[in-house]
Amino acid sequence: MKTLTIIPSRLSATRLPGKPLLKINDLSIISHVFRRAQEANIGDVVVATEDQEIADDVIKNGGRAILTSKKHKTGTDRIHEALQKLEVKDVDLIMNLQGDEPAINIEDIINLNKKMVSNQSKMGTLAAKMKDLRDLDKENIVKVTTDKNLNNDSFSEAKNFLRRSPEIANIYHHIGIYCYSTETLKYFVELGQSKNEIENRLEQLRALDNNIDINVALASSSPIGIDTEEDYLALKKIMEYKA
Repeated sequence: MKTLTIIPSRLSATRLPGKPLLKINDLSIISHVFRRAQEANIGDVVVATEDQEIADDVIKNGGRAILTSKKHKTGTDRIHEALQKLEVKDVDLIMNLQGDEPAINIEDIINLNKKMVSNQSKMGTLAAKMKDLRDLDKENIVKVTTDKNLNNDSFSEAKNFLRRSPEIANIYHHIGIYCYSTETLKYFVELGQSKNEIENRLEQLRALDNNIDINVALASSSPIGIDTEEDYLALKKIMEYKA
């Protein structure tokens, strides 16, 4: 089976404007993510963006980018447009990586892809063990509850995605990476946003609301996503120290 990785990215993030082009070790965040995806070596990688500056940056750093509409409500819609524009015929799986996680673990990407192939799943994602129970109440940390307890071999079905939870059983920190079969991606974007999705600001609920099963693989850890300037400075410090 052939996988194509598409990374949606845009400059107009509300909490940290211009985020994809902020630099760590003299390389933009979006180009770091592109390189991680390439190192995973599961197939071709493309950045899908509405901003010429992002496309220029990715191409300048040896990557590949495609321009998409500014009208998309979600990253998945952007990915679908990119797939149509690329006109690739023989791709079975689409890996959707977040453009603001430059420290994503490469092994986790490889593992998700392997599990999608071996289980013939329609849609898959990653989750990590909760380190701090106080995170159950933090809205910016998305949680997923699963049918069964997650271990390195399991690929359990997601029961729900939520921003706050009183639950403790089978609850994990959701990592916003998705892998879909090309048919599932097409079906998903044609559905339109569900009430549940809009209220909770979680597009994965559209899948569950329409009986699309989402399987969850256990990630080695939660990568630091960059939502605020504090996140950026904290991750910059860690990555520059490691380099």
